[in-house]
Amino acid sequence: MDSSPTLFEAVEFREPALQPGERYSGPIETSLGEFEDEKQAIATAREAWRGFLESDSHDVAWWLVRVPGEDLARWIAESRSDIERVLDLTTQQLVAVRR
Repeated sequence: MDSSPTLFEAVEFREPALQPGERYSGPIETSLGEFEDEKQAIATAREAWRGFLESDSHDVAWWLVRVPGEDLARWIAESRSDIERVLDLTTQQLVAVRR
């Protein structure tokens, strides 16, 4: 039986704003860290999200917290919205929460 703690990873995805003639190459994925505590992972991702919102960037970006290897995020936010989404464990659906 595996007794290792569940890890949560905070990740940023960024699509740089394109200049005329530039080709889209997909999002850039950056790890913000792995955490034993889900709340700390969310706090780290939330801090990166808020910092981005205060910047002058024209990139499109989103942040998520997930268990490595899982397809469903536990928390997600994106640069064009003030809504966070959290995983409802009873329905396995992301539920919107205004900050």
